[in-house]
Amino acid sequence: MVKRNICVVTGTRAEYGLLYWLMKEIEADDALRLQIIATGAHLSQEFGLTYRTIEQDGFRIDEKVEMLLSSDTAVGITKSMGVELIGFADALERLKPDIMVLLGDRYELLVAAEAALVANIPIAHIHGGEITEGAIDDAIRHCITKMSHIHFASNPEHCRRIRQLGEDPAHIHEVGIVGIDNIVRMEFLSPDELEQDLGFHLGEKFFLVTYHPVTVLGYRKQEALQNLLDALDAFPEYQVLITKSNGDAGGREINDAIDSYAASRKGRVCARMSLGQKRYLSAMKHASAVVGSSSSGLLEAPVLKKATVNIGERQKRRHREISVMDCAEDREAIISAIREALSEDFRRKLQTLEIPHADGEIAVRMRNVLRDVSLEGLFQKHFVDILSAG
Repeated sequence: MVKRNICVVTGTRAEYGLLYWLMKEIEADDALRLQIIATGAHLSQEFGLTYRTIEQDGFRIDEKVEMLLSSDTAVGITKSMGVELIGFADALERLKPDIMVLLGDRYELLVAAEAALVANIPIAHIHGGEITEGAIDDAIRHCITKMSHIHFASNPEHCRRIRQLGEDPAHIHEVGIVGIDNIVRMEFLSPDELEQDLGFHLGEKFFLVTYHPVTVLGYRKQEALQNLLDALDAFPEYQVLITKSNGDAGGREINDAIDSYAASRKGRVCARMSLGQKRYLSAMKHASAVVGSSSSGLLEAPVLKKATVNIGERQKRRHREISVMDCAEDREAIISAIREALSEDFRRKLQTLEIPHADGEIAVRMRNVLRDVSLEGLFQKHFVDILSAG
């Protein structure tokens, strides 16, 4: 039997964590052959060389596509994308995948999609149809949707948006939020195990903080971050666990400020470049609240019935549950939102949350589609007009 080659591309620690169970399901299927391309921050010393985590989990990386230049300016990132495109041309020629799998909306994935499109490789895209107007990721996500041939969406609203972009309803699959599988299948670290693993005392009350910059024009990222850090100081009885920013424009500047903040508050603030999926979700489970601008606060935290203080506009218009408290990026607004998130009334409200597709089978449903979909005629798409579709 000729196995179908399914090529999974990953460029960041967070994205890999979401892809983990799908990769395991593909690897375990006798009809499929898993191929992995690692790129972006995975291969950067500065961002923790997180490709090693992939290998430690037992996966074999088929190709490593170097791309990151030592710059997080718009010019530097654009040049990095050019380097990546050259690398992907060679990698895809060697691997010759039948389907490429991309998750999300980062610029590394836009480049991978471009290379696959030119090479006539069908793309399966996860988490299309969503909106995050505070980042260039929003436009990138929709671009990848138009270059993709199979769509795995998290809810009916996102399916509708993908269809609105002219995609064939027969290839749009509502599977749920991919990260839910990680939570349902996870064996969490206990608070003591988490502290021992981190080498840091978190105590009974701590915030899990992740802050990524808004990447639209005219945004004052340093001022916004300082307002967040000042707000955290208004809660001295709470320990703080911070995961640093990704490789977006301005990320290094943010990480330098986080390092300075943690260094001046030793014993209360712990900053890490990457926690890995198990430590991160365990920290989320035990935290008093999730604070920052990461999508994990809107996607995974509700599954754990965990209060999230979502700061600023990076996640603007993304679907959110009642567990999410939105606020502006000024000190007093953040303080007020944190206080509300910690209140007993808000905590009681969280217990009413019911998240669909939380059966631990999301990766299985995606694997089945990747295995069973006919490749004949899949690459040649037709724009499906909503009016003519009825």
